Amino acid sequence: MAESAAVESWGSAAGGGSPEVVEVEVWRVAVTPGNVVAAQEARSVLDEAEIQRADRFHRAEDRALYQVAHVALRRLLGQRLGLPADALPFRRAACPGCGQLHGRPEVASAHPLEFSLSHADGLAVIALARHPIGADVERRAAFEKQAGADVAGQFHPAERAELAEVARLAPERWTAAALRCWVRKEAYLKGTGMGLGAGLDLDYVGLGPGYPTPEAVDEASAAGAPGAAAGAVGPLGWALRAVAVPPEYDAAIALRLPPGATQEAVRVTVNDLDLARG
Repeated sequence: MAESAAVESWGSAAGGGSPEVVEVEVWRVAVTPGNVVAAQEARSVLDEAEIQRADRFHRAEDRALYQVAHVALRRLLGQRLGLPADALPFRRAACPGCGQLHGRPEVASAHPLEFSLSHADGLAVIALARHPIGADVERRAAFEKQAGADVAGQFHPAERAELAEVARLAPERWTAAALRCWVRKEAYLKGTGMGLGAGLDLDYVGLGPGYPTPEAVDEASAAGAPGAAAGAVGPLGWALRAVAVPPEYDAAIALRLPPGATQEAVRVTVNDLDLARG
C-alpha cells in the first residue's frame, strides 16, 4: 500500500468515511528466517530504548521475536501515517484509572490511528484501527495442565461458571476455552488502557462464540447444576473477535465501538506480513 493512499484512507474515514463499517486491520507476523533477517537489517528504525531492550534478551529467539514485532509495527504505522518508520512520535495515553500518562501506547498524529501489539514465541499480532484497540496472542501450551487452571481460577465468576459447564459437557475443550477467555480478556484490558493491573475478575468478557453463554449456564443452574452466571453481560460498547492464527496459538482483538456503531458494523481483515518484501 502506498503511503499517500494509506494516509488518505485512515485520515478521511474519521470525518467522512462510511458510517456503516468500522474497520480493523490485523497483521500476523511470523518469526520466519526471512523476517528475522529483514528485521535485523532494518534494526536502525528502532529507537535507542528499543535497541537496548532487544540487546538485553539472553535467548536469540526472544531477541528475534522482539525485533521482528517492533520493526513490523513501525513499518505498518509509518506507511499508514506517511511518516518515516524511525521518526514515529510514540507517547503514552492517560491511564483511565488515575489519569497519569502510562496508559495505552499511541502515536502523536493528526490522523486517528490506534494500535496494539502482542507476541508469543514465534508469532506477533498487530491490530490497527481508528478507535481504541487491544490485541493478544498466546501459545496454547501456556494454558495446559495446572497453569491454565491457576489463571482461570482468577476469572470473573460468570466466566468460571461457563468453564465449569465446558468441563462438564466437553472436558477435552476446557483448555481451549480457558485460553480463549484469556486472550479476549487481555485484549480488552489492553484496549481500555488498564492492563492486567485491573484484575481478571472485575470485567466479564466470556468465552465467546461456540462456548456456553451465561444464559446456558443459568439454565443448567436452574436444572440443579452449580455455578449460575445470572445476568452477566460482556463489556458494553466493545466488540471482541477471535483472530485466526496457527493451531498452536489463540488470539483475539477488542475494539471500542464509536458512538452509534453496532457489533455488525465491525469488519476485521487479517493478513500476513512479510518484512522481506519491503
